[in-house]
Amino acid sequence: MIGEPDTNSYPLMTAINGARSRTKLYGWIDPTLNFSTSSHSNAPEANDDYSNRLEMNQLVLYAERLPDSVQREHVDWGYHLTALYGTDYRFTMGKGYLSGQLLNDHHEYGFDPTLEYVDVYIPQVAQGMNVRVGRFISVPGIEAQLAPNNYIFSHSLLYAIDPFTDTGLIATVKLSDQWLVQLGITDGHDVALWTPDAKPSGTACVSYTTRSVDDNFYICANGINDGKYAYNNLQQYDGTWYHKFSKTVHMATESWYMYERDVPAVGGSIQPEAGANAAYCVAGEQLCTAPEYAVVNFLQKEFSAHDFLSFRSDFLDDKKGQRTGYATKYSENTIMWCHWIGSTVQLRPELRFERAWDRKAYDDGRRQNQLTVASDLIFHF
Repeated sequence: MIGEPDTNSYPLMTAINGARSRTKLYGWIDPTLNFSTSSHSNAPEANDDYSNRLEMNQLVLYAERLPDSVQREHVDWGYHLTALYGTDYRFTMGKGYLSGQLLNDHHEYGFDPTLEYVDVYIPQVAQGMNVRVGRFISVPGIEAQLAPNNYIFSHSLLYAIDPFTDTGLIATVKLSDQWLVQLGITDGHDVALWTPDAKPSGTACVSYTTRSVDDNFYICANGINDGKYAYNNLQQYDGTWYHKFSKTVHMATESWYMYERDVPAVGGSIQPEAGANAAYCVAGEQLCTAPEYAVVNFLQKEFSAHDFLSFRSDFLDDKKGQRTGYATKYSENTIMWCHWIGSTVQLRPELRFERAWDRKAYDDGRRQNQLTVASDLIFHF
């Protein structure tokens, strides 16, 4: 956010120095509990991948300094470091970043240095430009893997299979109060620069906010290269629309189309990469293009400073089964209540129903429908 002051204060920094420093240490502990009609796995649901259990999804520590983008006199800088431990490391992990924990050893719990980047703010460019270099969250979309950044505890099917982090450089330029553009060059999605899967990839985004500030439109082409099969080498075209109905009701809608080319066929002679699925190609094909498209809508109603309700509807068509392991259409509907206890504890119980329309795709292929009752409890520090 260019031009917005950093007004956040956190319990840990308040205890250390009264929250007076620009460098901040903070984070959260996020235990979760779910009950599911599936007995083996909740996949492709995220982030409660394991069914019918209590677990520690995220134990996270941030070290952060935000650049001062309110002033227009001088270049400023910042940085961000994230350390994440828990079952959710499987959703943030990038190949080459301690990825043997998952790809080789299949650990349920693991550690991921999820984000490491430096920001340089240059006020002399347009109405301000921020240049980010390092490993950062893949820019499009409503959701993020870090628990407090989401309306709902569980994730949409859409978000569970799209890119999570990118490594490279991205520039964000504020042209006016209405227009913002982003241009970036990365090494692809969810891979480190030193892996064989890395390849130069472009990202271009534009954001428009209406003068009434009731609507925002955000369109991205993300991680674009030749599209040939590699670890999570997704070609993503994404659009997001935010709309404010009133001071207490708003919605967010996202849709994307993704694909990879030359994906190995299921049962073919070419083996897929570890941690990446093959595709259900036409009979006789050894390689094929694997596309998928999806749309999700979030609707939020605030009841008080401590309570809001969120409803999500989600549709995904994994046309060749390359992202979920099953070539089928999916739908998902979730309702969640978020309640703050004071200013540091966040409770988010939810009820979720989802269906695979063309074949059994839940509980490791045993069920066509899945119902989950779940909650997380975020302790902010």
